[in-house]
Amino acid sequence: MPNETSTPSEPSSTRSAILDRLKREGEQSAADLAEQLSLTAMAVRLQLYDLAEEGLVEARSVAAGRGRPTKRWQLTEAAARLFPDAHQGLAVELINSVQSIFGADGLQKVVDRHADGQRKAYTSMLSSTKTTAERVKKLAKARTDEGYMAEAIREGRDWLLIENHCPVCSAAKACTGLCANELKVFQDVLGPDVTVAREEHILQGARRCTYRVTHI
Repeated sequence: MPNETSTPSEPSSTRSAILDRLKREGEQSAADLAEQLSLTAMAVRLQLYDLAEEGLVEARSVAAGRGRPTKRWQLTEAAARLFPDAHQGLAVELINSVQSIFGADGLQKVVDRHADGQRKAYTSMLSSTKTTAERVKKLAKARTDEGYMAEAIREGRDWLLIENHCPVCSAAKACTGLCANELKVFQDVLGPDVTVAREEHILQGARRCTYRVTHI
């Protein structure tokens, strides 16, 4: 049953929970959020209205049969500041400086060196795994630790590696080689018996990055 009473700590925890669900699941109605968080719809709406006043969420109306339209809530671009950014301003500055001083080839060497470090770290981390499921889940855990809010989800015979946040988004925009290399790294560390394909990409306007892992 939804909670009918509230404690002094509830508003901030409810706010955080709402932001987290919208980040991970995309747009939701107040009723959807209330059900997931075991709260009343009114408690959720009050938080959503406060967040909207701060410019962190926005709603669109969706027709619902003959009844009143349903409001579907989603995060705004301004909400990105609430999630880890991995010092993106500094990262972008360094990328621009490397390219200015050493040119595109020099920047690519730096990006490749970064990918090599990732590949070694992930390979070591996954060395004890025996199945694709274990590898994807462990990689998702590693990426979550790095701020990507990642999760591994089974879909039929495939696995989806979903990253709900990109803590290096600004850097990736400044240097698209970072994203291209990460796809290669995932392919390498998840093994030769699978293919990895990116199906959703934050840099292409998607809400998240999604990688499909399929057995060959």
